[in-house]
Amino acid sequence: MIKSSELILNPDGSVYHLNLKPEHIAHDIIFVGDQNRVEKITQFFDSIEFSTQKREFKTQTGLYKGKRITVMSTGIGPDNIDITMNELDALVNIDLETRKPKEQLTSLNIVRIGTSGSLQEDIPVDSFVMGEYGLGLDNMLRSYVINDITENDIEDAFIKHTNWDLRKGKPYIIGCSQTLKNKFDSNQIHKGITGTAGGFYGPQGRVLRLAIQDPELNSKMDSFKFGNVRMANLEMETSAIYGLGKLLGHNCLSLNAIIANRANGTFSDDPYKAVDALIQYALGKLAE
Repeated sequence: MIKSSELILNPDGSVYHLNLKPEHIAHDIIFVGDQNRVEKITQFFDSIEFSTQKREFKTQTGLYKGKRITVMSTGIGPDNIDITMNELDALVNIDLETRKPKEQLTSLNIVRIGTSGSLQEDIPVDSFVMGEYGLGLDNMLRSYVINDITENDIEDAFIKHTNWDLRKGKPYIIGCSQTLKNKFDSNQIHKGITGTAGGFYGPQGRVLRLAIQDPELNSKMDSFKFGNVRMANLEMETSAIYGLGKLLGHNCLSLNAIIANRANGTFSDDPYKAVDALIQYALGKLAE
């Protein structure tokens, strides 16, 4: 039995942070960072059956072209993904009354729709990126036993190429769900490694008043390639989603609308339009 201090439930029996019960979520789930983006997606639904919010975690479940889908905001960063992924898994794979893992486990389909900055000049603003791999620069996943799910050869090559200082922790690289990759792939989408940083400023190479440990890291990441795979973009959630998804047995894919190009210093004239286009693309693929 899992102790009450480890799996915390609210008085109504819902999981602590997400404020959800098992019947509230669909098998297909869309993650967004911004709570205001939830309704930008569900506005296209035929109907909404459930809605709740606690802190930054807003959830709505409904039907889109007959397909039951849940849309959930996770907030920013790998720490919030740790909460979201573990509590979602508890909803489907732990009996919340007996507090015991179920014998028959459920695998969810989780698609992140985010915004990001491109690291390559030829991945322009307003385009879409699919993260074939998530590169974790954040250390969160290292709290778990992850040796059998990481791409060790790519990790070692990245560490060597960037002359990575291991005092910051060892980067990890994890592949996306091949099933979801095949479902969402098209010639509209750029593919590559999506880097996940543990912060927005220094961890992503931004300098305001504080010096950073490696001012050249972004340019080193720009030039990193492993076979035909290269760095595509940098954000704050993907590798944590991929890692916990692999460990817990869920299918995960990250799609990003590129609103900034870090290589040439450009920013989208209408980032909201780019995000709306990605939302409609993703919903169409999920409903197929």
